[in-house]
Amino acid sequence: MRIRSNRMRWAATVVAVGLIAAGCGSGGDDSAAGLSDALGTTSDINPRSRDEVREGGNLRLATTTFPANWNTLSNDGNDGEIADIERPMMPRAFTVDAAGELSINRDYFTDIALTGTDPQQVAYTINPKAFWSDGRPITWEDIASQAQALSGRDKRFLIAITNGFEFVDKVERGVDDRQAVLTFRQPFGEWRGQFAGNSALFPKSVTANPDSFNKSLVDGMGPTAGPFQVQSTDRAQGRIVLGRNPNWWGERPKLETITYSVLDHVAWVGALQNNELDLVRLSSIDDVKTVRNTEGVVVRRAPGNRWRHITFNGAPGSILADPGVRVAIAKAIDRQGIATATMNGLVENPKPLNNHVFLQGQDGYRDNSAPVAFDPEQAAKDLDALGWKLNGDIREKDGRKLMIRDVMYNDPVWVQIAQIIQQNLARIGVGLTIDTKPGAGYFTDVIIPGDFDAAQFIFQGDAFALSSIRQIYYYDPNDLQGNYGRIGSPELNALIDRTLAELDPRRAIELANDVDRAVFAEGHSLPLTQSDGSFGVRADLANVGSPGLASYDYTKIGFVR
Repeated sequence: MRIRSNRMRWAATVVAVGLIAAGCGSGGDDSAAGLSDALGTTSDINPRSRDEVREGGNLRLATTTFPANWNTLSNDGNDGEIADIERPMMPRAFTVDAAGELSINRDYFTDIALTGTDPQQVAYTINPKAFWSDGRPITWEDIASQAQALSGRDKRFLIAITNGFEFVDKVERGVDDRQAVLTFRQPFGEWRGQFAGNSALFPKSVTANPDSFNKSLVDGMGPTAGPFQVQSTDRAQGRIVLGRNPNWWGERPKLETITYSVLDHVAWVGALQNNELDLVRLSSIDDVKTVRNTEGVVVRRAPGNRWRHITFNGAPGSILADPGVRVAIAKAIDRQGIATATMNGLVENPKPLNNHVFLQGQDGYRDNSAPVAFDPEQAAKDLDALGWKLNGDIREKDGRKLMIRDVMYNDPVWVQIAQIIQQNLARIGVGLTIDTKPGAGYFTDVIIPGDFDAAQFIFQGDAFALSSIRQIYYYDPNDLQGNYGRIGSPELNALIDRTLAELDPRRAIELANDVDRAVFAEGHSLPLTQSDGSFGVRADLANVGSPGLASYDYTKIGFVR
């Protein structure tokens, strides 16, 4: 799911979570000794029993923009911040612990089972207590409708990700309306992520036809099915309030309300200091130091599945349409310098991320970045060979200057990264213009239409490491999904499909790394750094903080008695 400032966009992507000592940043020690950004197996959420959490209270959170579309399955709504707002309200098939282990989410399903392999079949048995907020029961028809919408067969559905539903042949009613049976036309190894992680189940009223899918949630949320529901929204004031669902069949939530305020990311830490927010994501060592020196708040830290990157625009006619030019430019970017500048003080040994599929700390992680290893001299030679010759300070070819417009959310860390890249590229005769954008409309008006030469944002993953490789790196000009750079090849598409069809986990990892090597070789995008997972949190908040990969139990979040 995507995200702009500290956020991202990746629909389903990683496997293991948090690490390092819980609350390790909450003291006065500024040392980063022993701190890593590699994924581990812990969360840092101040775990407390329900009896230790007081009844009531309002959890105050921030988001950088009001949802453009509340349907997170749609391209306009596939946004990490929107997904975070909706997590307390929408069904998911599995919960995830800090080590990335899955458990059936019993609030929604009594059983989920792989019932056949030739052909592959999966049966979802729905909890008979599970109802949408409009009073309609959750049934097999909701699952069937979503599977059809995300199959990619009807291009009028402006989907963000097929999520394996392109491999589903049919969805049938099981023993009754509360059971759905999916039959696959070919194997799909990440089937558990189809209604989990970053992918929630939506009601049939949203997914039934292209018009409802694309437009029905533009102005507000539809039927939900969680411990919380939308209580009020005010687009003009930039406020969203979630309240308890009075018809919720599970454990009663401790919190009475959750309030989201639309606030520019640069103001989040100040709002936490001023007791206007209760929890914010931190993006720099300055943020961490500020929180450490503020009474009543602590730093909670568990490295999570988020990473910064640059997407290149390879559309026909664009300045970076030639893969050779993209790879040469990538070679000229000092990613180690970026890691040192942005992560120093947050981790002991800052280093760049060298994989598009797996994060450091995951079993599948390999360094596949050799095609873009930092080598400005070779980058300059490559551009010479491609006909881009120096004319003064900037290279030219056929009267066109090699000038790149780099767009990003208006955030100090992103601007700092862009300035480093600007200096790197100037050394080889490539110009770079820094073009900052507000949060509102960043994806819908800039990234999705391809209004950039290079773009910076964050990818956010989940416990299903391979689900999103098709979304982001598969190229179909008539169905872009998350391939905003419009870069790819039939060969890469075939390799992606082969990877997703592999049921042997070890073989799937090796195939996924073949995908990653091909993505590097074509200059699709450039990974920069992965998140250290630091949050500033009010000290008396329980069961929330820095979760790593784990999913929250929203009924247990609250304030310590």
